[in-house]
Amino acid sequence: MIKKIFALFTIVLLFQNIIPAVALQNEDKNMTRTDICKENYKTLFGGEALNPAGDDPEMLAILQKYIFGEVFTVGKLDIKTREMITVTSLAVQQTLPQLKAHINAALNAGATPIELREVIYQCAPFIGFPKTLNALNILNEVFKERGIQTPLKSTATVTEQERFEKGLAIQKPLYGDEIQKSMEGLPQNMGADVSKFLTEVCFGDFYTREGLDLKTRELLVISILVTTGNTVTLKSHIKGNLKAGNSKETVTAAIIQCLPYVGFPNTLAALRTLKEVTGN
Repeated sequence: MIKKIFALFTIVLLFQNIIPAVALQNEDKNMTRTDICKENYKTLFGGEALNPAGDDPEMLAILQKYIFGEVFTVGKLDIKTREMITVTSLAVQQTLPQLKAHINAALNAGATPIELREVIYQCAPFIGFPKTLNALNILNEVFKERGIQTPLKSTATVTEQERFEKGLAIQKPLYGDEIQKSMEGLPQNMGADVSKFLTEVCFGDFYTREGLDLKTRELLVISILVTTGNTVTLKSHIKGNLKAGNSKETVTAAIIQCLPYVGFPNTLAALRTLKEVTGN
């Protein structure tokens, strides 16, 4: 009886956003995808899903039941992680109106402003700075609308002199010297410069920052690469994710979380790449 009371209390707290939200996993077999959709949508956006108003209610109904009633039940990712993956994918695609909506949803799901800033920052080495700055503009717009003071506190942890050393300390256990070797033979040894930039910028400037742990950063990179369709780099980062402590099941769920936002071709290619890397 005590366990039942505690379970009921937990559910009440969940939908009051007092504890971090968890995506409904359809544990109650009586719940339809419509039921699950409505509950997850309410947690994320504070409104009612499947609203018949508007110009294209049929498209929205298909979208909402598919994303929040089906994809959200695949794997064991919590709802905050799902939204951070979604924010990453939308930032990569530069779908800025949807990005704004999902930044708000991520905050509603328990992501902190610092975490979301790091989510956007993490994109820079993979999509370039112009697109990252566009996404940051949307992020800061949301912060201002919600009364969140900017700039946020600094989460940098390295000095100018430490960038290479601290970056390499993260890079090498995950990726060894594969980039350095792949850049050998370019004219005037310019490949060595590129390899050094990767270590200092990607790993030294970004991976060393506080706000997200290594496992989360690597999982978000999976989202970036699924979205761009870069299966060559995805192979390396699947291996990096496993070395960082993410399970195959977690990586699989992260790839599938991207499905509604990038479509079936990129997602299926990523899942085939995962099977190739893991050997089954």
